[in-house]
Amino acid sequence: MTREDLVLDLERSLAELPMFDVHTHLVGGRLGARGLHDILLYHMVVSDLYAAGCPSGARLTQYPGWPGQAEAHARIEEALPYLPSIRNTSCAWMMRIILADLYGWNEPITAENWRRLDGMIRERADDRAWQHSIFDRLNIRRTCAEHARRGNGEDDGRLQYSLEWAFFSRCQWGEFDTALYELERCWGRQPEPPSPIGGERPPTDRTIRSLDDVHAALAHYVNTIPCDQIITTATTFSTDIDYRLVDEGEMEAALRRRERAGRAERDIYCSYINEAYLTALEKRPDRRVFQFSLGAEPMPYETASILHQRTIRQLAEMFARHPRLHFQCFLASRHANQAFCTLARELPNLSLAGYWWHNFYPQTIRQVISERLDMLPLAKQIGFFSDAYCVEWAYGKARMVQKQIARVLAEKIEQRQYARGDALAIARAILFEAPQTLLGITPGDADGAP
Repeated sequence: MTREDLVLDLERSLAELPMFDVHTHLVGGRLGARGLHDILLYHMVVSDLYAAGCPSGARLTQYPGWPGQAEAHARIEEALPYLPSIRNTSCAWMMRIILADLYGWNEPITAENWRRLDGMIRERADDRAWQHSIFDRLNIRRTCAEHARRGNGEDDGRLQYSLEWAFFSRCQWGEFDTALYELERCWGRQPEPPSPIGGERPPTDRTIRSLDDVHAALAHYVNTIPCDQIITTATTFSTDIDYRLVDEGEMEAALRRRERAGRAERDIYCSYINEAYLTALEKRPDRRVFQFSLGAEPMPYETASILHQRTIRQLAEMFARHPRLHFQCFLASRHANQAFCTLARELPNLSLAGYWWHNFYPQTIRQVISERLDMLPLAKQIGFFSDAYCVEWAYGKARMVQKQIARVLAEKIEQRQYARGDALAIARAILFEAPQTLLGITPGDADGAP
């Protein structure tokens, strides 16, 4: 059997394994694409197009709003001239897989035919049975989505939830009081969608003016976390922050300087609030897995892959200070994967999941998989999450990952590190078994699908 024959054989076998998608942005009751824009203008493709010269680099209207037809069609027409320039990218490859496998579409998208394709996708937009059949086709037993996107619980049989609400430790372009603002906008409120990257800051109901206000707002936040409805919380750690222990006097002094805050105050606000938050979470008997993304720093529109070695050391110290919390990393920095493998070997409360954002490219996925399989026990790693905003992109990304896992396993079989049967058992462990033991994700109730 040639290498390519072995890869194809493994790819077919992987497609039959059950799996979980442990992080998405799917919307309950509206799982599928609403039109061509949801496939063609997924944010990773928008970045491809922007790099190719397309004038718009921003996302379309974001949840809880939806792009109207005028906005969606205008952005599609704007993007069309730049599609030939991105046909080489892996995002374009995944898009072709989606359109061919799910819609039987094998033509280039052009000014003459895009409306026909848009109509085909819109016809399926409210066909929930068809959307659930895509999960079945992938053998995805359960998917984790944002709690704020649960809708009315229509898809609870398929979805479990993660709380993404305040991002105390994510920097925003040109801001220095983000941690305080994030706490303010949640103070006195119930969980709602997180702040987008960039854009206007809506006014808040309350303003933090003192250390007592910080404590009151944080107590409200922690006590409002719906632990009975979620399996994880999710946030971002920015590499621009200097994470350290900050005492109350230093925080009080920094609060008085908020009007003229700079990088030093930003780091104080974030470090103090984050440490108080983790300490409070650790005391909860119903605490959940603390997922965090790392290595994607905000730019004016999206992000760039940036990660300082200093941050890795500081996060290791942070995890060690909170041994009763389990931390799970979504990493967007290829070069840092080996470092995080070494941390996960030595910190019992750290595990790694998938390939996030700037790591979701074939060569990087293969490197990450291979290093983790060589360095970590199976119970310390989760093999897939899509970060998808519609089920079609969950499909495209799952197929991409299966292709890369097949290539990694083929190499390990050829060098006699694994036998074929053991290779597939290992794949099942990271795709299906580890999500259950690490996150408590369950197979769900496919029988309850429409």
